[in-house]
Amino acid sequence: MRAARLIKMVLLLQSRPVMTAAELARELEVSERTATRDAQALSEAGVPVYADRGRAGGYRLVGGYRTRLTGLARGEAEALFLSGVPGALREMGLEDAASAARLKVSAALLPSLRDAPDSAARRFHLDAPAWFREPQTPALLPVVAEAVWTDRRIHARYRRADTTVDRQLEPHGLVLKAGVWYLCARITDAEAGAGAGAGVFRTYRLDRFDVVEVLAEGFERDSGFDLPGYWAGQAERFARSILCAEVVVRLSPQGLRRLPHAVDPVAARAALGGGGEPDGEGWVTVTLPVESEEVAYAQLTALGAEAEVLAPAPLRERFAADAARLAARYGRGGAG
Repeated sequence: MRAARLIKMVLLLQSRPVMTAAELARELEVSERTATRDAQALSEAGVPVYADRGRAGGYRLVGGYRTRLTGLARGEAEALFLSGVPGALREMGLEDAASAARLKVSAALLPSLRDAPDSAARRFHLDAPAWFREPQTPALLPVVAEAVWTDRRIHARYRRADTTVDRQLEPHGLVLKAGVWYLCARITDAEAGAGAGAGVFRTYRLDRFDVVEVLAEGFERDSGFDLPGYWAGQAERFARSILCAEVVVRLSPQGLRRLPHAVDPVAARAALGGGGEPDGEGWVTVTLPVESEEVAYAQLTALGAEAEVLAPAPLRERFAADAARLAARYGRGGAG
């Protein structure tokens, strides 16, 4: 523990011209007295740590000393590529590895470039969760993340609809989508059997796992598995699977422009890709895939008078009734 702390102190002093005992103590999460003792221990071990006295004093390395302990460990290098999502790193238990990686990179940079990490952090921040939703971190995320990094099988108990199933999985990747964590994993032959989709990849919401046990047994990753490509395909298939109804709607030019902002992107692409020619008033009739008539009602209401539902008849009648009520209400000539 202390050896790792001493190495971190050397890297800190290498990346900055001078640091006070208080600054070192804060970075190393120790007392100022411990930081002072550590600096003295480094000096006695031959590391040229020099203490400047006075109000503006502190500790610094002299003689252009450069440590060769800047090589990144595998875990640190992998975490470094995720350092733009600090919340996700913290939830997966990788915050310390990413911090060590950033420190090593900073120590290896030329003096003129050492402000680059801070400069980038001031200019770019990724906030992954969606608006108006309190992000919930699944309690089992660090356990699953460890299995993903180390290529080890897991035994999981998963809530699905009204049942609970046990699965032995080979976890290939994690995805954070709008604040929700998903696991992309391959079902093993031993646990599922051919009839249950053994050997195929499935997607699981982490907050539906009740139990996860990381097994000692490792697995060989599928070299052809492309996590971004797999996720894009899954997202597209999921979006299409819930679009199980259709609405025929007539749209004004403005309605056509606003449609992609009112409905699911997959539905908007399908509708606009199959639209006919504009009629004499410039309106276009399209067939819109929707999840249900209720969802269609909520979505198309946002288009107001720029959309006219032609079918199905019950939905058209609902919009007609709404229009009549609105006309009556606004025809009163004011709230009085």
